[in-house]
Amino acid sequence: MAGLTQAQVEAFHRDGYYAPVDVFGADEARRWRADLEAFERTLPPGPVSAGNRRKLHVRLPWARDLVEDPRLLDVMESILGPDILVFTSTFFIKEPQTDAVTVWHQDATYFGLTPFEHVTAWVALSEASVEAGCMEFIPGSHKLGQLQHMKESAPGAINAGARSISHPLDTQSAIFAPIGTGQVSLHHTLVVHNSPPNRSNDRRIGFGISYIPAHCRHTGSKRMSAMLVRGQDRHGHFDLEADPRTLDDSERVAAHERAYARYRECHAEQMARHVAAAA
Repeated sequence: MAGLTQAQVEAFHRDGYYAPVDVFGADEARRWRADLEAFERTLPPGPVSAGNRRKLHVRLPWARDLVEDPRLLDVMESILGPDILVFTSTFFIKEPQTDAVTVWHQDATYFGLTPFEHVTAWVALSEASVEAGCMEFIPGSHKLGQLQHMKESAPGAINAGARSISHPLDTQSAIFAPIGTGQVSLHHTLVVHNSPPNRSNDRRIGFGISYIPAHCRHTGSKRMSAMLVRGQDRHGHFDLEADPRTLDDSERVAAHERAYARYRECHAEQMARHVAAAA
């Protein structure tokens, strides 16, 4: 695949999302799922910590391979241009027959990025059907700007911050966006979206990769880190993260701990700013 067509790019800008995009084969996605589940088996028993779901492209060589796969970057370049950074990444996992959801929210809320040009590529490592709890979007809602979110966390939510939009929403136009194993969904940082529980008999596993053009910057009081995956960084707004494929195991773990700790610190600062604004 050599990127999106002009019609697909126009649809993305009109609606704030586009899905499905055929990027990977189902067999490739199943191999990445096996890699993820092999990593999960190395973790301590019990609930998986947020740090073992986020920014793992800084730690796991196969995840780094995935975020910079040329086929996916061709798609992202169609929207973002030639100089691309990965700001963060998250494995969004809903276990089968469980009640976990993502509430109505905008990704931009706690990222603190400007301008609002961040795009998430959500890679399905398993079937993301309506039954399995695929994403649901309100077309055109990215044109509403940044909306206020609630001060309190929503119970059972798996999205970071777990806050839902407090602004009145008209959800009658909402559209489900199911995608198959290996397919990709794209969405703008301001588009309003959620996802229902997984009522299927398989895990719903998505890898959400936050891509930004290199001219984006972070508005917090501390510098953030990011990973250059295509082109050049001519702006220097971020500390560039090391490629885990060039590090040994202990160095990968340390690099991930540093990157995730900084991300959490900056994320908490943005959450505090929004909570104060909502008071």
